[in-house]
Amino acid sequence: MYEAIKNFNQQFLYEPEIVGEENLMKASSFIVVGMGGSALAAKLLKTWKIELDIIIRTDYGLPEMSIEELKNKLIILSSYSGNTEEVIDAFGKAKEQNLNMAVIATGGELLSLAKENNTPYIELPDMKTQPRLALGLSLKAFLKFMGEESELKKITELATTLNPADSEEKGKTLAEKIKNYIPIIYSSTNNSSIAYNWKIKLNESAKIPAFYNVFPELNHNEMEGFDIRDTTRELSSRFCFIILKDEKDNSEIFKRMEVLEKLLKDRNFQVEILKLGGKDTWHKIFSSLILADWVSYYTALGYEQDPEQIPMVEEFKKLILE
Repeated sequence: MYEAIKNFNQQFLYEPEIVGEENLMKASSFIVVGMGGSALAAKLLKTWKIELDIIIRTDYGLPEMSIEELKNKLIILSSYSGNTEEVIDAFGKAKEQNLNMAVIATGGELLSLAKENNTPYIELPDMKTQPRLALGLSLKAFLKFMGEESELKKITELATTLNPADSEEKGKTLAEKIKNYIPIIYSSTNNSSIAYNWKIKLNESAKIPAFYNVFPELNHNEMEGFDIRDTTRELSSRFCFIILKDEKDNSEIFKRMEVLEKLLKDRNFQVEILKLGGKDTWHKIFSSLILADWVSYYTALGYEQDPEQIPMVEEFKKLILE
C-alpha cells in the first residue's frame, strides 16, 4: 500500500478506452451505480462541477423514476472488482428496460455481462489494490464516458504537478495526533465528497471508527452532542475533529468554522484545521485525499493493522451468501 500511495499521481497517465463506443448513446445526465470505493470518484465529480446532473446510486436496482426519465440518462455501472452484488443487480434491471448503459470494471461478472450484451465498457487496469486507492483510474473512466475530453487532458497534468511524497511527513504527524481518538471530519457542503473520502479511508485503511458532516447543517444539531456535561464526559472523551477549510468557501461558512473551533477547544476537544488548496480544483481535491491516505496508512501502522486488506467486509460478503 505504501507504494500505491507514493505513486498515486501516476494513475493520471492512464488513458481510458471505450470498447463498443458505437453502442454508446451520448448524454448530459447520468446515474452512477457503485458501492464503496467504486463510487468515491463519482462523488468527487460534484465537487468539481456542482451543476453536474448526476445521481449516485449506492443500493440495489435503479432510482425510483419514470421510464421516460431513465431513458434520458446514461447509467454508468461501476465495480472495481466486477463482482459487486448491488451493481450486477442494477445491470439486470437496466437491461430489462433496455436503458442506455456503460460499465467500468477490472474484470469479474460485470465485465462479462457487458461483453455478452454488447454494452460499452472501460476495462480498468487491475492494480491489485483496493478501489479506494484507484481513484485516479476510476475518475478518468467516468470523465471519458461523460465526454469530458478537455477535462481528461487537464487532469492528466496531475501526474507531474501532484507529488504524494510532499505530504507524507504531514500525514505521519497527523496520524500520531489522532491516535487513540475517533476522528470526525467537517467541511463545507461543497466539499462534502472530500470529507466523505477522508472518512472512508480512515474506516477501511486505518480500521477505526470515523465520521463526517458538513457546515452549516451540523451547527443545527450534531454539535450539541459535544456540549459536554459531567454525565456525558466519558462518552465524548474519545473524539477529535478535523476541519477542512477551503479559501473558496463563503465568509459565512468561514465564520461558522472559526466559532465552532473555539467552542470545541473551550470544551477541551482536539481540533485540527487543514487548509484545502492547490493549483486548481482537481489539485486541491487530490492533495487532500493523498494526505488522507498517508494519515490512514500511518494510523493503521500505529494500531498494528494491515492498512490494505478489509477482512470484516470480506467476512460479511461470505456470510450473506450462506
